[in-house]
Amino acid sequence: MGRLQDQMKTDLLLKRYSPHTTRAYLRCIRDFAKHFMRSPAEMGETEVRQFLLHLTQERKISSGLQTTYVSALKFLYRITLRQPGVVEHLPYPKRPKTFPVVLTMQEVLTLFAAIQSPKYKAILATAYGAGLRISEVCALKPMDIDSQRMLIHVRLGKGSKDRYVLLGETVLALLRDYYKNARRKGVYLFPGYKPQSPLCPAAVRKVMKKAVRKAGLSKKTTFHTLRHSFATHLLESGYDIRVIQALLGHASIQTTQRYTHVTDRLLSLARSPLDLIQKQQPPLPDLQPK
Repeated sequence: MGRLQDQMKTDLLLKRYSPHTTRAYLRCIRDFAKHFMRSPAEMGETEVRQFLLHLTQERKISSGLQTTYVSALKFLYRITLRQPGVVEHLPYPKRPKTFPVVLTMQEVLTLFAAIQSPKYKAILATAYGAGLRISEVCALKPMDIDSQRMLIHVRLGKGSKDRYVLLGETVLALLRDYYKNARRKGVYLFPGYKPQSPLCPAAVRKVMKKAVRKAGLSKKTTFHTLRHSFATHLLESGYDIRVIQALLGHASIQTTQRYTHVTDRLLSLARSPLDLIQKQQPPLPDLQPK
């Protein structure tokens, strides 16, 4: 499917999809073609549904990965092949409503203490201190750090949207220390192997994984956990949820509201109805210790 793959890649570029999404979609379509050993142009709704059933029932992929496959197939047939009817009734999976993993503030400090490199310590601190995604941190340039207004300019974040986020004094100090001592070349604040390219997220994840192991954290901690922790800690500190929504760059307030379910501060404000009853009348006999 060489020509079809090139055509789909061109369509994704014209639609200005991110490089990460482009690679993921093309990988899904190659997987689809390889499963049947036929070009997607020769297949239809029956094959698409059989393939998705294979993914969910035999390969047992997650709902998140299934969503990526469905989105890739919808793009292929709607845009590239111009056969929207093939995927018109293709459903997205119902995603489980799970709580995000959140570190305590002490666990965050323990994690940072496990990192020796000033560069990677600055990267993780910036991600947590400003609530950034891994791609957003890697794409930062020195000009994006506004120390006068104490803001970080995030350019073309998720959804190709710009936004401003917090620049804390601690993060600024770490960035200055790194910038002063690093033999940095190129236009990026955190350059990769090639000076004119940003640092690869895979390299950051590798360092993060080692730091989590060294810190002895028992929670399943990924780079995105820092972003979850940022939002939760701000909410617990009393920040308005709409401010947090703007800082995270969420299009919908519902996405941000998931953090209200994991904050200790909000849970601590609630009182068991049994406790409320006990305050209004003598203790219930059955609840007294024997």
